[in-house]
Amino acid sequence: MKTLEWEDNKLKLIDQTKLPDELTYVWCEDYQDVIVAIRDMIVRGAPAIGVTAGFGMALADIEGVDLDKAAREIKAARPTAVNLFWAVDRVLNSEDPLKEALTMYDEDMATNRAIGKFGAEVIDEGDTILTHCNAGALACVDYGTALGVIRAAHEQGKNINVICDETRPRGQGASLSVWEMQQENIPVKLIPDVASGFLMSQGKIDKVVIGADRIAKGGVVNKVGSFMVALAAKHHDIPF
Repeated sequence: MKTLEWEDNKLKLIDQTKLPDELTYVWCEDYQDVIVAIRDMIVRGAPAIGVTAGFGMALADIEGVDLDKAAREIKAARPTAVNLFWAVDRVLNSEDPLKEALTMYDEDMATNRAIGKFGAEVIDEGDTILTHCNAGALACVDYGTALGVIRAAHEQGKNINVICDETRPRGQGASLSVWEMQQENIPVKLIPDVASGFLMSQGKIDKVVIGADRIAKGGVVNKVGSFMVALAAKHHDIPF
């Protein structure tokens, strides 16, 4: 089950606004549909937004729309999304927009599998892992980044448990990460955001694994609330 798929010159997206109550799909038949999907958070997560934007450019090319115009409009759908700008520019500068979008699609899945493979090395048998927000398959084309590490450890047969915090204000931990773990039959519990520090103080969290919306010279940027989790982990000497 992939977050997005290209079928018959249309883009198929899981509607993440409907999860966890129902699994439904949205079809993007033109680049304007892609703009709506990004703007309304039908698709979200840095890698998924980037690849979706790439397919938006491909749709604009198929429609015969001026690609410079389409690029400006797609970028305006989420001005803070670094991956979106990167993907749009990459497709804009390519000779074949659809081929480039499909290449990014394949690259994202391969990258996530590699992250999972290497990341799983730091996960030990019996670990309880806290994660914040959603950096799973739903944030990417497939498999996930932070949750990809957890998936890979589980696939290796390690007996692990996951704790997801709610991730206010939009609740991606509660509505998306918990759902993903349940789909994979990985033991998971949901906690309020304010409970993570207390659980760390009780020795009930062994590792913290989160995603990154942006990586810069000054550090890692992620969903609001990540900073407090990082501070608590440092205070309690928990690997983050």
